Amino acid sequence: MTVLDDRALNRATLARQHLLERADATPLEVVSRVAGLQAQEPQEPFVGLWSRTRAFRPAALDELLTGREVVRTHLMRRTVHLVTAADALAWRGRHDAMLRQRVLATYRDDLRGIDTEALRAAAAAVLADGRPRTMAELVEPLRDRWPEPPRRALGELLVAALIPMAQLPPRGLWQQRAGVSNLPLATWLGRDVAPPDPDETDPVGRALLLRYLAAHGPATSSDLRAWCGLAGLPAAVRAARGDLVTFRDTRGRELLDLPTAPRPDPDTPAPVRFLPAFDNAVLGYRDRGRIIDEAHLGLSVAGERVVLVDGRVSATWRVHEQGVTVAPLRPLTRSEDRAVREEGGALTAFLGTAGTEVRIAELP
Repeated sequence: MTVLDDRALNRATLARQHLLERADATPLEVVSRVAGLQAQEPQEPFVGLWSRTRAFRPAALDELLTGREVVRTHLMRRTVHLVTAADALAWRGRHDAMLRQRVLATYRDDLRGIDTEALRAAAAAVLADGRPRTMAELVEPLRDRWPEPPRRALGELLVAALIPMAQLPPRGLWQQRAGVSNLPLATWLGRDVAPPDPDETDPVGRALLLRYLAAHGPATSSDLRAWCGLAGLPAAVRAARGDLVTFRDTRGRELLDLPTAPRPDPDTPAPVRFLPAFDNAVLGYRDRGRIIDEAHLGLSVAGERVVLVDGRVSATWRVHEQGVTVAPLRPLTRSEDRAVREEGGALTAFLGTAGTEVRIAELP
């Protein structure tokens, strides 16, 4: 069986994430191709799409959000993702049990013994008027019946688990600050969320597997679980095996993949790319060794924005008034320094900072 090392896996990930070459595609197509963008930080998807899409305009994503073609919703790993409306409706039911379990585990003592179906029904009655609500506005009418659990625990259970919700604009629009206003996905999109499928072959899970591999493969089944947070996908993997090819990594683990998906030559040049916080090109795996060194793994969950140099996390970046500051994690060669400055300058123009300065900090 063919063995793929980290560099080969790196180039496959970059190709599928449109980080080897920006896509000549619409933002809607790119959001779909990468199986969603992590979006708990509302402005981060704009940088993620700019790094992946040729001639990306922030207004194009604003139009998708206000036009209800993409939505912000709790989904994979109980984190807020930006996904297409079609994917939100198709995938949300398959994530339902995981979302409940994670909220109930987080607030185990506060929510012990709570009747989740009664709570869901009561909240649905409050939302029946079709008016968007903050978490506090949703919880307040329920306090007489559930006075003991903390408001935060009840609210999280409702908006992140029991009722499939969309976080409405203006939250998530370009350079706007807005709180979270929630409305059921079915109300916002005018279509019902697909119910969980009782088919033992798990067709929705199989669809998730294929979409994940198209965006992140080759990958192990544990990588798939780390990406979506779902434990119950063995049936989906079994059902899809006849349509997949397999490889091994250097540790002997089985890698699953789509037969015709891109697997570029490991020596393919990789351009500098600036990634937003929590980008799924980094977070989409249990073993992130293909893209980030073990010594820097903490950056991937700490909300640091990172710079890819030769395809790997090699620096962090932040915005300052006159541009961006890049903090290398390793020494940069002269050519790498020039490439970082060039791409950083393009980023400042996109962000609209007061200047186009790219500062490269000294290594500590």
